[in-house]
Amino acid sequence: MELGIRSPVHATLFHHFSNSLLFPARLTLLNTTSSSFMATHLHVSSEEFDPSPSLAIGQHDLLIVGPGILGRLVAHNWRQLQEYSGCQVFGQTATTNHHRELTEIGINPSLKWTKASLKFPYVIFCAPPYQSSDYLGDLRLAASCWNGEGALLFTSSSAPYDCNDNGLCHEDSPVVPTGRSPRTDVLLKAEKIVLEFGGSVLRLSGLYKVDKGAHAYWLEKGIVESRPDHILNLIHYEDAASLSVAILKKQFRGRIFLGCDNHPLSRQEVMDLVYKSGKFSKKFEKFTGTDDPLGKRLNNSRTRQEVGWEPKYSSFAHFLETI
Repeated sequence: MELGIRSPVHATLFHHFSNSLLFPARLTLLNTTSSSFMATHLHVSSEEFDPSPSLAIGQHDLLIVGPGILGRLVAHNWRQLQEYSGCQVFGQTATTNHHRELTEIGINPSLKWTKASLKFPYVIFCAPPYQSSDYLGDLRLAASCWNGEGALLFTSSSAPYDCNDNGLCHEDSPVVPTGRSPRTDVLLKAEKIVLEFGGSVLRLSGLYKVDKGAHAYWLEKGIVESRPDHILNLIHYEDAASLSVAILKKQFRGRIFLGCDNHPLSRQEVMDLVYKSGKFSKKFEKFTGTDDPLGKRLNNSRTRQEVGWEPKYSSFAHFLETI
C-alpha cells in the first residue's frame, strides 16, 4: 500500500475498514470473481447482532477489522486451510452497508465496538485511516480483542520508507522522521501500537486487481500530472491476502514484514504494459509531470524466506498475461 499510489487511486492502500464483534455462522467458499466479492466498501444490513460474552470462540477463529476487498480475500483463504476446518470468521465494519453480503459469504459482521468482552486468537486489522475519526483508538480496541495466542497483524503501508530517489528499500530500511507527513505519522504510530501489543506489521505496496489500482485510476484520467519515471511497487490483492494468512499462521511476534512483487516499475512502464496487453478498452494518453518526487524500489526477499511465501502473480506483467 504505497500511499503515493493508493490515496489518489482508490485509497486501496488502506485496505479497508473498522469496528465491532458479532454472531457466528459458517464461512462458505467465496467466488473471487463475483460482484459482491469485488466490492471495495462494506454495505447494508438491517439488523445488528449483539455478541454475547458467552459466545464460544474457537482456537482458530479470526476477527477481521475492515473486511473489504483484502479482508474478504483473507477470510476466504483462512477458511480454505484444512487444519482450520470449522473455524468462524468475524468482521467489524464502519457502516452496516454490506452486512448482508458479508453474512452471505460466511463472515459474521457487526458495527460499533463492544466492551472487548470477546477475545480472539487471530486478529487482522485491514481498516484504512480515512474512514475513522479515531484510527489509533480503533486500532487499540482491535488489539485488545486479541487473546495473545495465535497472532495479531496490522496491514500497513510501504509509504513510511524514507526514500524518494527511486532507490532500493527492504524491510529494515529507515523510515521518515516523525513530523514530516501526517499520513506517515499516523501509520508509524499505528505500527508502534501493534508492536507494543506483541503483534506484527505487514507493510504493503500498491494494491491492485484488474479494475482497481494505479493503472485503473490512470486509465480513467487519461492525462496525469505526474512524472513518468517515478518508480512504484505493486502487489495483487490475492497475493496480499495469501501473505497475510501465511504470517498469521506462523504466529510471529513483534515483526515487520514487507509485501511486494519484487518487480518495481516506472509509471510509464506500467501504462505501456497495459497498452500492449490489449485487454483494456480505455486508452491512456500521457504523464505530464516533471519535478514531483521519485519513488523507491522495494525488495522483500527476507519476508519471503522467513514466511515461506511466494506470490501467485510474480509481476504486473505476469498478471496481465492471465486476464
